[in-house]
Amino acid sequence: MAGIYLHIPFCKQACNYCDFHFSTSMKMKADFVRAIIQEIELRKEVFANEPISSVYFGGGTPSLLSKEELDIIFEKLYKSFTIDADAEITLEANPDDLTFKKISELKGSPINRLSIGVQSFRDEDLRFMNRAHCAKEALNSIKMTQNAGFQNLTIDLIYGTPGMSNEDWLQNLKTSFDLNIPHISSYALTVEEKTALHHQILTNKVAPVSEQQSAIQFELLMTEMSKNGYEQYEISNFCKPNGYSRHNSSYWKKDNYLGLGPSAHSFLGNSRLWNVSNNVEYIKALAQGKLSLEEEVLSQRDRYNEYVMTSLRTKWGCNIHQIENNHSTAFVTYFKAEIQAHLTNGNVIEKEGIYTLSNSGKLLADRIASDLFFLE
Repeated sequence: MAGIYLHIPFCKQACNYCDFHFSTSMKMKADFVRAIIQEIELRKEVFANEPISSVYFGGGTPSLLSKEELDIIFEKLYKSFTIDADAEITLEANPDDLTFKKISELKGSPINRLSIGVQSFRDEDLRFMNRAHCAKEALNSIKMTQNAGFQNLTIDLIYGTPGMSNEDWLQNLKTSFDLNIPHISSYALTVEEKTALHHQILTNKVAPVSEQQSAIQFELLMTEMSKNGYEQYEISNFCKPNGYSRHNSSYWKKDNYLGLGPSAHSFLGNSRLWNVSNNVEYIKALAQGKLSLEEEVLSQRDRYNEYVMTSLRTKWGCNIHQIENNHSTAFVTYFKAEIQAHLTNGNVIEKEGIYTLSNSGKLLADRIASDLFFLE
């Protein structure tokens, strides 16, 4: 199962917490579309003999692409790759972009799944994050897309924002449940260096993010999701029965995927590749018929550490037999020795060679994975 990710590096405005690659200037959008078409042409042989089961437009804000721009990209994708008839084709969209006209255009395209960047149903949180939409637009965008026939929806929610009480967070979740959304991705607010939020905290303009608040709201998230029929199939991802995202699942299961667009990453067997994180350089290189990317061939240690880090976050867990089959005895011995303390304290559960995190362990997922990393 192979996937394609397309990074659309444009946004109306900068959210204060975001450290993804984007530009708030639309001047180069037409040049970018021509460049990504050229990149598809240059990289179409990557999956010449492998069908595509997932196509994902991320960003940035892919919903800023016009109907004509999307049509051009889809035409090139379908000419260059064998895309399954039932492929999951997702587009990330901001609520303020989802007008009746826009939704109708998307419904007439190959897109069959929308990822709506709600983040919160509270105007206070949205203003704090410098989002371009308001709570009313978030609600209306979801209802309109559902009325248009988009049933395969996911939304993003952020918890742990300063000023968000536990009651506020529970109300955010209730609103999501009342809308009967089949998939929800939910993340703690994190402070990345060089973001506006990082600067605001350093200059005492906003309060620091509270780890205790985030931990409590994560526990509330797990409890409420379970009560409302959602399965936590990855630390931050929840779905109704069998509603797993193919795009997300392929990443955690280490399936091959091709990243197109500036800053996009690819994973191809034992190699990881990434495009330059600069729109001008990306466009200039492709105008000359060249790729501007770097490649890293993953060592056995890299592959082991990545497998532990990603698999342990999922419901499918970390399989000791897979480590035995793909790595030397030294890695197996190390894993069994280091995991023991986490089994003893109940943060990790083992069943038939599959290691998964308990609810208490999910709070410590990064720390547990770090303990298991092979560093020698």
